[in-house]
Formats: sequence, C-alpha cells, structure tokens
Amino acid sequence: MGEVGRSNRLAPTNFFLFPDRYGQYKSQVTNLNIYSVLVIVPAYNAACYLPELVERVRVYVCDSNLLVVNDGSTDNTAELLENLGVRHISFPRNRGKGTALSAGFDYAIRHEYRSVLTLDADLQHLPEEIPAFFAADNGRCLIIGTRRMNLKIMPFTRWLINNLTSMILSIFSATRIRDSQSGFRLIPTSVLRAMSLRSERYDFESEMLFQAGVLDCGVREVAVKTVYGESQSYINPFKDTLRFIRQIWKRIWM
Repeated sequence: MGEVGRSNRLAPTNFFLFPDRYGQYKSQVTNLNIYSVLVIVPAYNAACYLPELVERVRVYVCDSNLLVVNDGSTDNTAELLENLGVRHISFPRNRGKGTALSAGFDYAIRHEYRSVLTLDADLQHLPEEIPAFFAADNGRCLIIGTRRMNLKIMPFTRWLINNLTSMILSIFSATRIRDSQSGFRLIPTSVLRAMSLRSERYDFESEMLFQAGVLDCGVREVAVKTVYGESQSYINPFKDTLRFIRQIWKRIWM
C-alpha cells in the first residue's frame, strides 16, 4: 500500500461515561467507526476538482470519515491533499481504479468501519446526494447510485456499454441492475470481507456486482442525477470491454 497521510481535524474515537453497578461513572473509549461510513474517493490527476469536492463532502462527512486514494497522479494532487488536510493514501505510480478502491476497502476493514461509500473525484457524483446513501444503509445490502439512462446527457458509447453490461450483470446476479457502471456505491464492510476482489482496473466494479450476486447479499438502488462535465475519461472502451468479457468467462467456465 502507498503512503498514508492523516488529517488531525477530528479523531475517530470519543469518550463516554458509563455507570458501573455501584452507580459510579467511569470513562470508556468507544470506536465510533463501527457506526460510521468511510467515504472513499479514488483520484487520478484530479487536482482541478479536489478543492471543490472536499469542501462539498465536508458538509456531510467529518474528516475522520473521508479518505482519498491518490492513484499515482502526475499533477499536484498529492501536494493539494496535504494542503487540504485530507487523510489520504498515495501510490508512487498509477495502479488502476480497482487497486485504489481495494486500498480504501482494506483501510476501512482494518479500522472497523460499518460501511464504505465510494464516489469519483471528478464531481460527476454529487456530494449533496451522500445522505440518501446513509439513509438506505441497512448493513447488509450493496447500494448503487442509479442514474437515468438519458441519451441527451450521457454519451452514446457510455449509454450503450452501460445498458449491455447492466443487462448481463442482472442475469448473472439474478437482481435487476440498471446502472452497473456507476461508481457511486455504498458497501457494508461485512460484505467486503466475504468478497475476494482481484481486478485492478475498471472491471473491478463489475466483479463486485458478480460477487454480490453469488453472495446473495442484495442490491438496492438510490436515484442520483446524471452528470457529465468536461472531465477526461480514463476508461479504454476496447481494453475495459475485454476485461468485462473475461469476468463473464470466469463465471461460466471457472
């Protein structure tokens, strides 16, 4: 794992006073993470978005529950995260979105968080919609932020690939999935512990849905807005489609 930077703004523990059987109060340190959701933001060359993103996320999430994974960015993302005082993990080189998310998941499991919430760094996932995921979290189901498949907003290639992969994943997972490509997701750490995720690139999120179907953990949806700005996409339609086909091949023949 890469280097971990820490924010000192808030600590994830609190002191509570509990009475003993004689009515005397004694302090006890409680790890609040077991009741908390860790927001994980994988970031690659996202320096132009991070100041606004962090400011908007902080409205809903304290610093101890926010983790940015800098996936070997070549811009000033690492320096910016230090200046913003955000807890982060930094890779020395680009290792892929799947690896970045895995690092965040490992951190959440080690620190005993209840769930994780993932959102992209390019502001296509609105931080203002975070509370809807918190409200839907039951500690058992994977929750996907589902966008309207609107061709007036979504590029045709994205629309086509999303619909095809969503249909295939729905068949294999025996659950209706309408937006398989959405990275806006909440996953309980109890579910993550049961998964064995090995993909390193963008097929990581498809692998997660395949395994959710196998585990029968349940998939729920939260309606979110469809946002496409001017951000650069690092998805390779050819390579990442082949990776998705490999995921299907594994489910059929392995």
